[in-house]
Amino acid sequence: MTTTTEAPAVTPVAAPRKLSYVKAFNEGLAQAMREDENVFVAGEDVAGYGGVFRMFDNLLDEFGPRRMIDTPISEAALVGLGVGAAARGLRPVVDLMFMDFIGVCLDQIVNQAAKMKYMFGGALSVPLTITTASGAGLGAAAQHSQSLEAWLAHVPGLKVVMPSDAYTAKGLTVSAIRDDNPVVIMLNKVLLGSTSEVPEEIYGIPLGQAHTARHGSDVTVIALGRMVGEALAAADELAAEGVEIEVIDPRSVQPLDTETMFASVRRTNRVLVVHEAVTFGGLGAEIAAQIQDAAFDYLDAPVLRIGAPFSPVPFSPVLEKAYVPDRARITQGCRRLLERS
Repeated sequence: MTTTTEAPAVTPVAAPRKLSYVKAFNEGLAQAMREDENVFVAGEDVAGYGGVFRMFDNLLDEFGPRRMIDTPISEAALVGLGVGAAARGLRPVVDLMFMDFIGVCLDQIVNQAAKMKYMFGGALSVPLTITTASGAGLGAAAQHSQSLEAWLAHVPGLKVVMPSDAYTAKGLTVSAIRDDNPVVIMLNKVLLGSTSEVPEEIYGIPLGQAHTARHGSDVTVIALGRMVGEALAAADELAAEGVEIEVIDPRSVQPLDTETMFASVRRTNRVLVVHEAVTFGGLGAEIAAQIQDAAFDYLDAPVLRIGAPFSPVPFSPVLEKAYVPDRARITQGCRRLLERS
């Protein structure tokens, strides 16, 4: 007599959960709003329309017009509203739509939001989050395509973050809203539709803590925002040639985690810094100066910088593509460093 043994049931393994960059931001914001009823959003078309890039979709339905507020087209008034509300104990999230528009409200950001805690001897805080879309690549021309992180990172009292993927977009958003200081979140327009694994639960990523996106031994590439993906693509290409690139994503450019960068330099002895912003006066210069000050003895070649040329962002798609740094320029830069050392 034969008996048959029923095979045990196999529990299917769930596929990793992936979200787009813009949906990850939206989810992090919604979870932060559920966590703290003092969080509200104000901006142009953020409520009824959901934002020009759909960053605020469905939030009006859940949180209502008291916490999702459409405002007139006045960036100075909008940031002023945020500063005042934050100083009185609320946690406003103010959207400036395009980063280029910060020029209209720099006084409110630089002289009010950034200085108020200092001017009052620490007696009050300004937990204001400013969200804005930055970067070129969508044919939006010179007045809607800039990367101006160096302006803001230069101001004591401000924090500035640059998410490079969906995971960091959600985590940095949550941390920015929880922080008791004004934080600017620079969301990259080209990355809005890109996807990566994102946990469903609420989580924060510490501000001022860099991430080693790829380990390597030959060249350290410090890449900001969208350039992280370009650097990883360049690293894949160079790996086929036997060259191992280490990619550092600062995530936060103010505060800046220089210790992670220094540790990488001590391993690789060569450094390339790449950002989408204009090279002249960009954060690459500051990072290069700090590395050469603190880790000069470990360098086998001068720190190399790659950024955009000193020109407004072109409207022409062909010129715009040539304007923005990419994986090809990063690959060439790494090869130059290896040849010079």
